[in-house]
Amino acid sequence: MSGKVFLVGAGPGDPRLLTVGAMNCLREADVVVYDHLADESILAHVPHGAERIYVGKQSCKHTMRQEDINVLLADKAQEGKTVVRLKGGDPFVFGRGGEEALVLLERNIPFEVLPGVTSAISVPAYAGIPVTHRGVAVSFAVITGHEDPTKAESHIRWKHLATGVDTLVFLMGVANLPVITKNLIENGRPADTPAAIIRWGTRANQETYVTTVGEAAEMVQRDGIRPPAIFIVGEVVRLREQLRWFDRADIRPLLGKRILVTRARAQASALTEQLTALGASCIETPVIRIAPPPDGYAALDHAIEDIHVYQWLIFTSVNGVEHFFARLHHAGKDTRALGYAKIAAIGSATAKRLRSFGIHADIVPEEFRAEALVEKLTPILPPRARILLARAQEARDVLPESLRAHGATVDVASAYETVPELDGGSELAERLMRGEIDVVTFTSSSTVKNLVQQLGNITPLQQTKIACIGPVTADTARSFALEPDIVAENYTISGLVNAIKECVQ
Repeated sequence: MSGKVFLVGAGPGDPRLLTVGAMNCLREADVVVYDHLADESILAHVPHGAERIYVGKQSCKHTMRQEDINVLLADKAQEGKTVVRLKGGDPFVFGRGGEEALVLLERNIPFEVLPGVTSAISVPAYAGIPVTHRGVAVSFAVITGHEDPTKAESHIRWKHLATGVDTLVFLMGVANLPVITKNLIENGRPADTPAAIIRWGTRANQETYVTTVGEAAEMVQRDGIRPPAIFIVGEVVRLREQLRWFDRADIRPLLGKRILVTRARAQASALTEQLTALGASCIETPVIRIAPPPDGYAALDHAIEDIHVYQWLIFTSVNGVEHFFARLHHAGKDTRALGYAKIAAIGSATAKRLRSFGIHADIVPEEFRAEALVEKLTPILPPRARILLARAQEARDVLPESLRAHGATVDVASAYETVPELDGGSELAERLMRGEIDVVTFTSSSTVKNLVQQLGNITPLQQTKIACIGPVTADTARSFALEPDIVAENYTISGLVNAIKECVQ
C-alpha cells in the first residue's frame, strides 16, 4: 500500500515563518527528508521515532544528487510511509519541487504541495527593504542566480530584465555576482543603482551589505561574503535606512547572541520565543525529559482517592499541576472533588496553570521558593493540618520537613519524574569549547545536574556565561564549581530573560 509525500516549504530560516500546515505535516511524518536551508529547530515538530534523512545541498557540496532524492521520496512512500520533503523557502521557487512531483506522478504516488514563505520577499523584508513601495517600485522579479551549468547559454532575457522591472531579486547568486552585475550594466541598468546582499536572511546571524550594482561583486570578494545569500537590486534598497527593524539593537537587544536552552523539549518554547523576539539565536538542547513517576502514579492516585481529607494542596511547578489534574480526571473526578481544600502555589506560572483548571491559588508567595511558602503558610495552618504536596520525584525536602516541624501531616506524592537526556554531549561540548555559545540557561537544578552529566565535566561550561532562573538553581551550579554570571531576581522565565537582557547587552 502506497504512502504519501508532502512537498513542504520550511520558509527562509526563522522558525516563526513556518506555516501551520507545514507544522501539522511534520507532526504526522514517518520520514522527513530535509535540506541545508531548513532551520533544524523546525525538526522539533517531528515525532521522536520518525526517520530523519539529511540531503542538504550547499554550493559545490551535494550530500545527495537530486535524481537520488527523487527516487528516495518515491521509495519511502511505496513502503506505505508518510513522507515530508522539507525544503528551505518554497518548494516551487527554485526548490526543484516540480521535478520531485513529476517523479512521484510517474510512479502513481499521491502527493501534496504546501507552499512556504519564499526568501525572495521575506529576506528583504527582514532587512527593511520592501520589494515594492508606492511611488518607488510597482514590479519585482525573482531570478535564479545560479542557472543550470549544463545549459549552452543563459535563458535569462537580460535585455528586457535589466530595465523592465523595478526590483530584481536574485536567489543563490553570490558566487555568480560578477556575471549578474556585468549583464545588468551592459543591458542598461545604471552601475550606481542601489543594491544589497543579504546573508542568512531572517536568522539571528543575518548580515546585510548595502552597495551598488557596480560595486557589489568587488564587495563580495573583499569582504568574503559566502552563500547562502540573496542579491536585491532597485531603488527600494534606499528604504532600508528608515525601515530596518530586525537588526536594530534598540529593538532587539540580544541580536546575534547565541543562547543554549536546556529545558525539557515540551517546555523550551516559552523561553526560546522570548529570547528570539529579542534577537537571540537559540540552540535547544533539552537535558531533561518529563516522565511518569517510578511508582506509576500509585502514590498520587491513592492521595486523589482520599482527596477529601486534605485541608491544603501544594503545587510547586506547572508540571505538578498538569500531572495532578490528569490523574484527577483519570479517576473520573473534577475540581469539585477538591471540596473546601485551600491551594498554595510556588511561582506565578504555576498559579497561572492552576487558573486554567478553574482554580485560583489562595497563597502565591512573592519569592518563588519553598522557604517563602513556609513563611506564608505556617501562621494560618489549622492544628494537625493534613497537606498534600504533588511534586517531582526528586525535589528538596525543605518544604515538607518545615511544615511537619509545625505539626502538619504532609503526604508527598510524586506527580512526575525528570529523566536525563544524555545524547549529543560531545558535539555540544565542542561548540562550547569553540566559543559558539554566549549564554547557557538553567531553569532548574535538574537541568544543571543533567547538563554536567551530559558533557562529562564542567570544562566546556567555563567557556561561557551561565544564567540561572533563581538562587536554588544557582546554588546547584555552585555545587559543581560553576559560578553563575546571571541570576534572575524574579524566578520566572520572563525574569530570566530580563536578567539576560540586562547583563549581555
